[in-house]
Formats: sequence, C-alpha cells, structure tokens
Amino acid sequence: MPRRPPSSPPDPAHTASEVTDLLAVLWGRAQLKAPSGPISPSQLRALLAIERLEGGNLRSLGATLGSSPPATSRLCDRLEAAGLVERRLSPSSRREVELYLSRAGRALLDEVRECQVSELAPVLDRMPPEALAQLAKGLAAFRDAAADVVDGGGAAEGDSRMRVVRPA
Repeated sequence: MPRRPPSSPPDPAHTASEVTDLLAVLWGRAQLKAPSGPISPSQLRALLAIERLEGGNLRSLGATLGSSPPATSRLCDRLEAAGLVERRLSPSSRREVELYLSRAGRALLDEVRECQVSELAPVLDRMPPEALAQLAKGLAAFRDAAADVVDGGGAAEGDSRMRVVRPA
C-alpha cells in the first residue's frame, strides 16, 4: 500500500488498513513461534470464531467465516481430528451439533496470544507513553465498534449465540 504524503490528514480507514497489514506480519511470526507448532491462518480464524460462538453450530461458524457449509464442515473435521475442537449434540435438538474448543484448543489460543503479545511488545515499547495511552483508548473503542458489527452481521439469522466477551 503506498504511503500517503505527510501533508494530507490521515484517513482512519487507510491507517487501520496499513496497521492490519503490519499486524498480519506480526501475527504470522507469532503463529510460527507457538510452542504447539504452526497453525494455518484459516484454522486460527476458525478457532477464534468458535471461541466467540461457544456452542454455536456449523451454520453460524460458516456465516462468521464467510465459508460454504462443506468447507466449514471439512475445516471442523480437521480441527476435531487435531483435538482442538469438540462437537457435541445439542440438548435442544438431536440433529443439531454444537461446537466448542477443547482444552488443547484453548491452550493453543493462549499460546498464540502470548506469542502475539511478545511480537507487539517491542513495537509498543518504541511509542511515547501519551501516544500509547491514546492508542489503548482508541483500540478499546475500535474493538467495541467492530464487535457490534461482527455480532450484528456475523451470526446466522435468529442465532443470538454470537457474542463478544469484553474484559472487565
């Protein structure tokens, strides 16, 4: 992405896009450094979505990932075979299967997050304290706004299980 001339005011959408590009590089490094071994980006996205859906079904996962039902099912097959995801019969419908992270899946996400933090720390250490405080406030507002968009637009119609768990 070309850099904007210093004289033009920063556009938040372009700046966010540039930041996500840089974060993708850092996250890629973190995924390779996870003690459990590397995980593919699609598997990581699925694990993060399942964590958010906690008890959601394949349909809601597919909607969240923007993936077709067969592709979502195959991805879950691989995650289950790796011991990262559990499928459980729904107590309300024997035809419905709910998705949950296994202990190993939760541990893997914890490892990846620790590696992400270790990749971010040197970047954040280079920032002045007042800029870091502004960044923290802005990122919290962004997280809340993005969660509203994802939660409102990512869950299957009538599925209220998609939610965000915000730290207290």
